[in-house]
Amino acid sequence: MNGKLFLVPTPIGNLEDMTFRAIRILKECDLILAEDTRTSAPMLKHFGIDKKVFSHHQHNEHKATSEIIKFLNEGQKIALISDAGTPAISDPGFFLVREAIKNGIAVECLPGATAFVPALVNSGLPADAFCFEGFLPVKKGRQTKFKKLAEEDRTIILYESPHRLLKTLDEFAQYLGAERQASVSRELTKMFEETVRGTLAEIKSHFENNTLKGEFVICIAGNDMSKDKRAKSKDKYNEAED
Repeated sequence: MNGKLFLVPTPIGNLEDMTFRAIRILKECDLILAEDTRTSAPMLKHFGIDKKVFSHHQHNEHKATSEIIKFLNEGQKIALISDAGTPAISDPGFFLVREAIKNGIAVECLPGATAFVPALVNSGLPADAFCFEGFLPVKKGRQTKFKKLAEEDRTIILYESPHRLLKTLDEFAQYLGAERQASVSRELTKMFEETVRGTLAEIKSHFENNTLKGEFVICIAGNDMSKDKRAKSKDKYNEAED
């Protein structure tokens, strides 16, 4: 018997974004691994999913993975869900997936909700090439990260919490320039969804005068100067070749 690990995206807010396939897989699997069982319980109940649910989060994933691999090797079908969105995207999941692959266990990730994709598309910034940073380092390596991102020519995407949003916008303004174009989305798919577009300075001013609630996705335009420098360098190389 061959077990299988399913990574199942769940809605980031609006329950209507749950897919038929995701519901079927969760109903057919032997057990569900949830980042927080208390958060997942109402969603599972809403869709009539009555399965054994175990906690699988960043504090126990290393310890629990060996037992999960054992269940998978015994032929069980196991689904991993996070509190919202796609597992392993700034959420637990990577370690378990890597270990399952090492053990020759089939892994399948269903397509579905994730916060940064609608935020990017809705931002009006270039979406043909981008870099996703997840959450920035809180202390160690934070300044180094800002300096590196200042040279990034692709659209930059990251997640941020309400209590650090203003600080992060201020730091980006310092390192990338207050006039850099950006977009900040919050409460995506929920009742009070909001997207604010403009310069970093304008967006910071907006949120300084409004209540900070929900989860935030920040999208920032890439460094045009970096593109210009690269183009000039390419032209010089072509001239040298000629």
